[in-house]
Amino acid sequence: MEISVEGLKAMLRRLVDAIADGGEGCEEVETYDEVARLVLQIRDLKFGAARNGEGLGCEFENKEGGSVKVPEHFLCPLSSELMRDPVVLSSGQTYDQRFIQEWLSSGNRTCPKTQQVLSNITLTPNYLVRGMISNWCTKNGVSLSPPSNTELDLVTGNDRLTFTSLLDNISSPASPISEKRQAVKDLRLLTKRNKSFRAVIGEKPGAISQFLSVLSVPGLKDNPEVLEDTVTTILNLSIHDSNKKILGDHAEVVPILIMGLKSSAMETRSNSAAALFSLSALDSNKEKIGSLCAIKYLVDLLEDGTLEAQKDAAAAVFSLCVVRENRGRAVRNGIVDVALKNIKNETLLDELLAILALLCSDQEAAEKLKENGVLCLLKVARENPGKRNKENAVVVLFSICMYDRKMLRVVGEDEKLNGTMAWLALNGTSRAQRKAAGILEKIKRTKPKTPYSC
Repeated sequence: MEISVEGLKAMLRRLVDAIADGGEGCEEVETYDEVARLVLQIRDLKFGAARNGEGLGCEFENKEGGSVKVPEHFLCPLSSELMRDPVVLSSGQTYDQRFIQEWLSSGNRTCPKTQQVLSNITLTPNYLVRGMISNWCTKNGVSLSPPSNTELDLVTGNDRLTFTSLLDNISSPASPISEKRQAVKDLRLLTKRNKSFRAVIGEKPGAISQFLSVLSVPGLKDNPEVLEDTVTTILNLSIHDSNKKILGDHAEVVPILIMGLKSSAMETRSNSAAALFSLSALDSNKEKIGSLCAIKYLVDLLEDGTLEAQKDAAAAVFSLCVVRENRGRAVRNGIVDVALKNIKNETLLDELLAILALLCSDQEAAEKLKENGVLCLLKVARENPGKRNKENAVVVLFSICMYDRKMLRVVGEDEKLNGTMAWLALNGTSRAQRKAAGILEKIKRTKPKTPYSC
């Protein structure tokens, strides 16, 4: 235990020195967050195991169903777990390859155990220790799974211990409100900073319910900061791919994110939209999110949010509208008017034109677009330098012209003055060329024929 704690203390000292020096390029907010994370890890390493009556050594169940304690010298100093792929650093210390590689990949150039600066970062297989571990496993009837590079496999015993401790603090009726509040804050920080920590939730089926129970605690359920921390933790957890289904399937997660969208705090609304976007990577989640009326509040955020929040909302709306059932919901909740308003103000052109191009095949959307959108979209097609934006604008114009001859005449009048469609038919993307050529052909067919006299 002393090894890991001392290593963390050394890292903590360097960060505190960096804050004190205030050196150029020091991002103080990020540095303070890192300090908090290290303090938490030191606390849990020193006191977590003791609170649970456990030592550093881990135990395995053998083939006879008995419990076998692992010798301490077979445990990785970083993970406190039995090494599957022991390797030696230039400092002479042995670690499990997946954990020391994670340490080095994070930019560390010291030995975690000795804090010695490494002359090189070569990892040399420790065949002696590997053979000893293999013999011990055979002798004690322990079946050890082969090394894996998955994120889930990087979860350490300390991660599990810390995670369980925080969930117990949140869900236990005996825990004071202040302790529950701090546990939620700690979860938000750890799930942001530690990607392996995000994987722990997949190992505990009841973990989400334990975590979300904080929103039913008197004194906390109406606290806007608790809601923000809860929403942001869900966002952090959703980044891990295997969590998307777990979170989406839980009955409370999406309603809580919708609650966050309705919050008065912009960061809570923005993080809720980002979490919905992350979860919507799965089609099953897209349908569920749409059916629970989240799109209405995403459109509201797109209308009155900060630029960053609008980006999160636009990304979520686009992803949700990949499912056809959600397109009508978006149109009925005002996405067309909000998108056109922002496009006229030249805000989020890329995102909103892509949304309109996705929606415009729906006749209801095309009807709303023709009222205020044709001149705005013609301007984009004519003046915007982005080829993709020009393409999306002409895609929408094509759909409008298919439904409405009056709007086709408006496009035809613009064509006489500016030749926008002719230019796109020659110079646009392949899709833009097809759509522009289709509009030109339709304009040509609707021209009245010139009468000839004998």
